[in-house]
Amino acid sequence: MKKFLAILMAAVMALSMVSFASADGAYDITLWVPEEAVELTKTQVEAFNASNTLGVTFNPTIEPVSESTSATSMITDVEAGADIFFFAQDQFARLVQAGALAKLDDETAAKVKEENDVSAVSAATSGDAMFAYPLTADNGYYMYYDKSVIPEEDVDSMEKLIADCEAAQKYFAFEMQTSAWYLASFFFATGCVSEWKTDDDGNFIEVRDTFNSPEGLIAVKGMNKLVKSPMHLSSSKASEFASGAAVVVTGIWDYNTAAEILGDNMGVTDLPSFEVDGKEYHLGSFSGCKLLGVKPQVDAGKAEALTALAVYLTGEQCQLERFEARAWGPSNLKAQASDAVQANPGLIALQKQNPYATVQGQIHGSWWDIAKVIGDDVKAAEDDAGLQGALDNYYDKIAGLFTLSDDVKNGWTVIGMYNEADGFFFTDYSDGKETWTADLALVKGDDGLWKTEKAYALDAGVEFKVRQGLSWDNAFPADNFKVETAGTYFIQFDEASGEVSLVAE
Repeated sequence: MKKFLAILMAAVMALSMVSFASADGAYDITLWVPEEAVELTKTQVEAFNASNTLGVTFNPTIEPVSESTSATSMITDVEAGADIFFFAQDQFARLVQAGALAKLDDETAAKVKEENDVSAVSAATSGDAMFAYPLTADNGYYMYYDKSVIPEEDVDSMEKLIADCEAAQKYFAFEMQTSAWYLASFFFATGCVSEWKTDDDGNFIEVRDTFNSPEGLIAVKGMNKLVKSPMHLSSSKASEFASGAAVVVTGIWDYNTAAEILGDNMGVTDLPSFEVDGKEYHLGSFSGCKLLGVKPQVDAGKAEALTALAVYLTGEQCQLERFEARAWGPSNLKAQASDAVQANPGLIALQKQNPYATVQGQIHGSWWDIAKVIGDDVKAAEDDAGLQGALDNYYDKIAGLFTLSDDVKNGWTVIGMYNEADGFFFTDYSDGKETWTADLALVKGDDGLWKTEKAYALDAGVEFKVRQGLSWDNAFPADNFKVETAGTYFIQFDEASGEVSLVAE
């Protein structure tokens, strides 16, 4: 890996002396895109081959790899990874740290910044440098509701929505106890922030977090109203409409599911407001995006050609084609302004919510586990002191991230579930939802492999991951490891290859 990166540094220096027009030739490349985008991407690469004036032809191998798992596969072995890959923005920092993203040159970066939504550009930036290309600007959430249950005049009030759901014995689905991404909406409503700063290498160096504040206490008072309702459901799946939900907070990816189930009764709008001490607070949200990454190349000509292809695949035409085929919301400003995009009810609701949204920048991987616990703590609280305790607990854990010992930062742990009663890692089923809640440390042996200190009895079907520094920034495998055959095993991890395995006792 280090040899590969050293060669790339030399290639980058050579690249600065290569004119874009000289990037001609035929190149075999691999692209990782979500399964639903494979055929369209194939067509788009063919269109690039036919239309570019650079003398470039690509022979693509297009493989179905989800945006959520592509980053883990890339950082496991950058050299063997895809030349171009789609990924979710929350994977950006770890990809920069792993050297898996080619930095955009100044001219390309200026073009990308000019043509795309500012929040998507921010998500592709570390320090002052851009390392990725905005692909969508639709990774935010808003509210779907059943118009046969919820009167239109009630959609702006969380309290009225709760009352309507309780009266009809229908669920209000809002993922409060299983996802910090949704839970943060209450804090953003009252002006709280959790802003993380990275250096040019993607390392987290500072945080400004105001969740534990008077404004944060207002936020959890509002949250308490929802999570204490017997009809609250910690879910973000539109499929809950088929199981008795009248309100579901989710995003554009669930539009077709909601429309299928509700038909003419589907309502779509921004999030409501909640009231504390006579004052209303409009629920906030995260706004995010999908990004396209280009792997650093040894061949300077190929690197230039891939830059041209990346610009094409993330340009106005290709973004509109993905919107028409899959309803992906464009980050390209001209595509956003098109009549078709402006007429989509889901994207209209997203745009209506955007003034209350917080751009999802680079966030420490441990934050997601730390913040989601607030929902359980708030539900358990009996009074204001209990609510303040939830915030104190959160604050202590955030502060601890910057005081972790080197052993903890660099060490590996297992998080997941198993059936042994005295275990250190387990699964909580609050509200019927599976939540991984604790880690089991691995120990590095003389052979360089990390392993549990003892063997554990694992049932078939048990799932877990191995992660570093109590964070999701480096976690393996990309999909959960699943035990195929019941037995008593040591859990083993090879840091060099990213391979997780079981060793029989």
